[in-house]
Amino acid sequence: MAAKQTYAGAGVDIEKGDRFAEFIGKIPSKAIGRAQNGLGIGGFAGGLELDWKAFTRPILLSCTDGVGTKLLVAQKFQKFDTIGIDLVAMNVNDLAVCGCMPSVFLDYIATGYINETRLQAIIRGIVEGCEQADCLLAGGETAEMPDLYHGEDFDLAGFTVGLVEKDKMLPRPELMQAGDVVFGVASSGVHSNGYSLARKAVKADDQQAWDDLLVPTKIYVRDMKALLPLGGLVGAAHITGGGLYGNIERVLPPQLQLKLAWDWEIPRIFGKIEKDGNVDRDEMIKVFNMGIGLALVVRKAQADAFEAGALKAGVAVFRAGNLEAGTARLG
Repeated sequence: MAAKQTYAGAGVDIEKGDRFAEFIGKIPSKAIGRAQNGLGIGGFAGGLELDWKAFTRPILLSCTDGVGTKLLVAQKFQKFDTIGIDLVAMNVNDLAVCGCMPSVFLDYIATGYINETRLQAIIRGIVEGCEQADCLLAGGETAEMPDLYHGEDFDLAGFTVGLVEKDKMLPRPELMQAGDVVFGVASSGVHSNGYSLARKAVKADDQQAWDDLLVPTKIYVRDMKALLPLGGLVGAAHITGGGLYGNIERVLPPQLQLKLAWDWEIPRIFGKIEKDGNVDRDEMIKVFNMGIGLALVVRKAQADAFEAGALKAGVAVFRAGNLEAGTARLG
């Protein structure tokens, strides 16, 4: 008689999954959803109570994103404590540039087998990211699929939701004019885009470059909270895949074009990718953020006051360019 088959024999360890859920629930953090929704980690859903009286015309916005092949760099060096921050950042930053602050975050982890040490490091990073973004980790899913993910393969996806007043949403392209100023807020490095190229460009023995590639994506939620009340802000862009032009142009009206000064300090990692990988500068600009993680479009007449207000609020902004009339992209 054939031996009885079991789920564990097929490669799925339910007990490890349960232990991981219990581990998450015990992390001492204000970002863990059980503190405010009463449902607890491991329930069928998570959420939070909304104060509808704070809104006149609330709009519910949501985002989803992953970390891409930056996961392979983490895997290469067995360093998993920061990619959870990246996962949160790639989602909440997209929400924040719309003028919307994230309320809840959910994660999805897919793996061939449950490596508890690795998963615990990842989830600690996710919790840290949620703390930086002032949002709740309302829930998530850990999927163990040995027939789909082989060996050390795994993937991450994130989801975030927030509420914003309709009249306060960004961008406001109808208010943009030629002469408006484009401010930059520095990136922490490559962030989480362009790694299919970056991994092939840096030298195998350049440990400093690999360390730079693992620096987590900067979370701009608190920066945007401080900047939104300042007068003159009519657009914001999270600089991800597609670089500065591709992302800033997403918030511009068709009759305006972007002119960048290219006089800010570009982090060293981009120079290494360009030189060691023999990558053309035009390709670098098309793929990477080149040192600007958050771009802000501010009305010309209010630019000086905005800059002073940002610095007073502790957000280091710098003038990166301006808008000009026309439809052709400028360098």
